Amino acid sequence: MQDWLTMTAANLGRGIDEGQIDPVNLCKTYLDAIDAHPLRDRIYARVTADRAMAEARAASARAKAGHRLSPLDGVPISWKDLFDTAGTVTEAGSMLLKDRVPDADARVLKNATAMGLVCLGKTHMSELAFSGLGHNPSTATPPCVNDMDAVSGGSSSGAAASVAFGLAAAAIGSDTGGSVRVPAAWNDLVGLKTTAGRLPLEGVVPLARKFDTIGPLCRSVEDAGLLLAALEGTKPADLDRADLEGLRFADLRTVAVDDLADVPAAGFKAAVEKLKDAGAVVEEISFPALEDAMPLSGCLFTAEAYGLWRDVIEANPDAMYVEILERFRLGKTHSGPDYVAAWTKLEGIRKLYLQASAGFDAVILPTAPILPPKRERLEQDHDYYVSANLMTLRNTRIGNLLGLCAITLPTGTASCGLTMMAAPGCEERLLRLAAAAEEALA
Repeated sequence: MQDWLTMTAANLGRGIDEGQIDPVNLCKTYLDAIDAHPLRDRIYARVTADRAMAEARAASARAKAGHRLSPLDGVPISWKDLFDTAGTVTEAGSMLLKDRVPDADARVLKNATAMGLVCLGKTHMSELAFSGLGHNPSTATPPCVNDMDAVSGGSSSGAAASVAFGLAAAAIGSDTGGSVRVPAAWNDLVGLKTTAGRLPLEGVVPLARKFDTIGPLCRSVEDAGLLLAALEGTKPADLDRADLEGLRFADLRTVAVDDLADVPAAGFKAAVEKLKDAGAVVEEISFPALEDAMPLSGCLFTAEAYGLWRDVIEANPDAMYVEILERFRLGKTHSGPDYVAAWTKLEGIRKLYLQASAGFDAVILPTAPILPPKRERLEQDHDYYVSANLMTLRNTRIGNLLGLCAITLPTGTASCGLTMMAAPGCEERLLRLAAAAEEALA
């Protein structure tokens, strides 16, 4: 039974289907593990034990009757604390939303529940999802599984930790500038950033709606595909017989490899060699227009975020962690014409990028250019916090700015991920590529 805490969600689902795993016992195993874990309160904001057991009992009855709703029916997962959960406090990591209780589940949570997934509870996160570090002194800061003194990455910090520490079979997070991929990479997980607009944001506490996306953090590419299907109530991607032979990957040199720390650089280089050994063709490319796109994020992200939250923030600014407050307030400095001009420019760059990358199956890059920073230094050094946060999100933000879908895979080097990016709406194709790459990297 202890092995259940480290199995992939897909394998747990197969065990349920074969009658080897009872969803009730599985749920109890996870709830007991959560309650006994010394990091419980640094990972989970709230555990929904009663809901989880009720859902597990229903899944058990369906399994015995041969009427399972999906391959993950009965599998317990966690949810980032910005997904509304009916009757359960949802605060998005902020005292601004203290004791906020929604009346209904978020749309994606409704979809997942309808597919039989079991909700274990809500995980801690960066305040209002506006940091890639995962440090949150207002609520809790989950640690990195590879370094207990370091942060786990954000903003889906507790989501990653819940899976990495064996306290959920998988987790659902959100990604506006890297908030699924960074914590997934730093905790040696798979993290899928979906295309903006693919999954419904109804009932999700927003940060910047034009960039907000939803995605899973999990133990395998197969899990990512099954979870994507559960979140939208569709059939999962076919990953059988995925193969790298003859596939062409573009190794992005512009911005993405500047000032890489030694360990991520070495991890990425070794991963690229494994892809080549498996038959892939990897060609270095430059995309100079990316240099013009990156500075636009300063306007586009902060202006939208502050526009959404200004009235709430300024009514009670002392309730916020000062680093997040300052980041939101950067949105004040941009005018309406600035915002429109920035979007117009970015839309042109997006078209150029799709033309430049059209001859490749995917574009690859290191997920994060640095290793997880130490929590103590982030707390004590403002300038370091700002620079570390910007550097952490630099590579993942490329995918958000360009409007792409993307997935990060463990490279075999601790806390170092390899990201694959594909054109908007091409998640199924990307998952097949990632499944083949996953096998090569293993």
